[in-house]
Amino acid sequence: MASAAIFSSMRRRRSPSLDAFLAPVDLTDVALVETLIAVAADLIASFSCKTPPFQRKNSRSLIRKAEVFVLLLEYLRDSSSTFANNNNNSNNYNSNSNNNLSPTLILCFKELYLLFYRSKILLDFCFNSSKLWLLLQNHSISGHFHDLNQEISTLLDVFPFQELDLNPDVREQAELLQTQAKRSKLLIDQRDEASRLEFYSFLDEFERDMVPDPVELYSFFVKRLGIQGARGFRVEIEFLEEQILNHQGDVEPTVSVLDGFVALVRYSRFLLFGFEEDEEVELRAGKQKKKQRKGLINREIGETFIKVPKDFCCPISLDLMTDPVIISTGQTYDRAPISRWIDEGHYTCPKTGQMLVHARIVPNRALRNLIMQWCIAHGIPYDPPENPDSSAEAFAPASATKAAMEANKATANLLIQQLVNGSQGAQTIAARGIRLLAKTGRENRAYVAEAGAIPHLKSLLFSSNAVAQENSVTAILNLSIFDKNKSRIMDDEDCLGSIVRVLRFGHTTEARENAAATLFSLSAVHEYKKRIADEDGAVEALASLLIDGTPRGKKDAVTALFNLSTHIDNCAKMIKSGSVNALVVALGVEGVAEEAAGALALIVRQPMGAEAVGNEETVVAGLVGVMRCGTPRGKENAVAALLELCRSGGAATTERVVRAPTLAGLIQGLLFTGTKRARRKAASLARVFQRCENNYNASLHFGGLGMGYSFAGNSAANRETSFAGDVSVPMSMSVQVL
Repeated sequence: MASAAIFSSMRRRRSPSLDAFLAPVDLTDVALVETLIAVAADLIASFSCKTPPFQRKNSRSLIRKAEVFVLLLEYLRDSSSTFANNNNNSNNYNSNSNNNLSPTLILCFKELYLLFYRSKILLDFCFNSSKLWLLLQNHSISGHFHDLNQEISTLLDVFPFQELDLNPDVREQAELLQTQAKRSKLLIDQRDEASRLEFYSFLDEFERDMVPDPVELYSFFVKRLGIQGARGFRVEIEFLEEQILNHQGDVEPTVSVLDGFVALVRYSRFLLFGFEEDEEVELRAGKQKKKQRKGLINREIGETFIKVPKDFCCPISLDLMTDPVIISTGQTYDRAPISRWIDEGHYTCPKTGQMLVHARIVPNRALRNLIMQWCIAHGIPYDPPENPDSSAEAFAPASATKAAMEANKATANLLIQQLVNGSQGAQTIAARGIRLLAKTGRENRAYVAEAGAIPHLKSLLFSSNAVAQENSVTAILNLSIFDKNKSRIMDDEDCLGSIVRVLRFGHTTEARENAAATLFSLSAVHEYKKRIADEDGAVEALASLLIDGTPRGKKDAVTALFNLSTHIDNCAKMIKSGSVNALVVALGVEGVAEEAAGALALIVRQPMGAEAVGNEETVVAGLVGVMRCGTPRGKENAVAALLELCRSGGAATTERVVRAPTLAGLIQGLLFTGTKRARRKAASLARVFQRCENNYNASLHFGGLGMGYSFAGNSAANRETSFAGDVSVPMSMSVQVL
């Protein structure tokens, strides 16, 4: 906890607060001098025999100061019977210390304890942290050493030496330490500074369309910094990427410059150490695992679908909005879905049902800025809109510098060369390199695809090497995030079929799940939904993954099926493939019930879909269960599906719905607490109940809540309440409009 606090403070370029540290002992209950000696001795033993990669002079100076303090403290302990007695009887320390130690001395000892503790954490950071990060933070870390020196000087100025009977040698050492602390200035090691400037010079060469000399890169990274082998480079890259993720706005270098350094180090790693066979063996053995497993298309590149704030999702596509726009009713949608809605001839707001005064859409710049900031905070790549109207706006995250783009292009060329001509092991490592390169940045994804990586990645999908197959399908998944790459993937001969084969017969669970996520990504383009559904075995494999997959696999499968179900021509395929049954089963699975209910609500809009869904014995109970325990959006999807079942499923299905136990109480709950769409659908379903009551000429009584509700006819005595402005529901009770 203390380490995290000081690392955070270093990033902010401020001295750590004393509150950031937790003392491992209660200083009021033990002998202060003994405790101070133990802490200082541990500091000296931990670092005196080691040499840090940087900050050598500052580190040695701080350790020497600790040694002088130990000399002073040991003399006090050994020369005073008071301290000895206190050490032997710590339970009586408080009462004794008040008599033998002045308040000023006690305060100084406690302050010294905190200084020792902070010094140890700072030294630990310098000895064990990333070499490149230490180099980049050379000035900031030197400032921390200077801050500690100043605080030591202040402590010695108020230290009550006159109260202590020190021998001449010890007093001379203490006075010398005091003099040195007063004279200490900010020390920036010139060798460290020269290395830092050389690191920047390599980046500057890429900025000027030059490629750094491999000999100079080897001399800098390997000989001077001691970064050995591909593994050493990976450690450095991962640390720099972590700093990007946790970056504070006032810290240098900026995110865009750090992106450039990551690109430079990645290029140097492949240039200097090539594609080592032992790394391929390590990957095959499963030692190189991902730190986080995330569902959906953003498994590697962002947060899960569930965690995206609702206000950041388009009400039509349910995806994170990349180009939010406002329509005449004041509602916000993603540009592409609402444009398609209007182009199809709709004149109402999809969310509220209100008539559109005009068809103009206005960019919601404020919301886009919030989405961008949220994506940066959670490490999710945010591709700004590609249309000219939006791309000029300054809401994209820190753009990649020219140096980063050029370094990444050079790296991509190295990787693609290995995909074409390398051994099987080199191809595996190259696929992984492209997979990581395409994790973030539309520029990276665009260039890798333009350079011709997709056909060669497709060839690896047939590899007998499980690691190669998993890396290649995940690389294609990451590339597909960029909209223009979707057409490149779909236009490449048999690339879609190859992805589906991995989905059906992939060597590993991760490969099959990533193939499902790739289909989900590609199905975001409306024109591709029919092609994906028509691919032999695609829908069947998604349905199988939804039933038998891991929680992540189920999530990928259900979202892909949901996307496919939005195309009207896919209904027959969904029924024939067994997807309807899989979606009904998924209604009872936490984490996928929301999307399953949404897909069923779309399928039942067509007569054949309503018949197929109605034939599932557990569908009504499953949808009612989602209404009872689901998310707000899941509840609205479930009530929408039940309403469509009643409208299109025939009299027998309608009777099954209206006689479902507890449903009336759930409907009333939605009328009061549901979303606007849920309230509108619940009101329409209530009208179905009313018609059934009239047809059966009897009141319907519903269990579960121990209450009965009857929906009266159109008598003047009944109050008619409007929901969302387009549905009227006559009821025998007064319902508040929300």
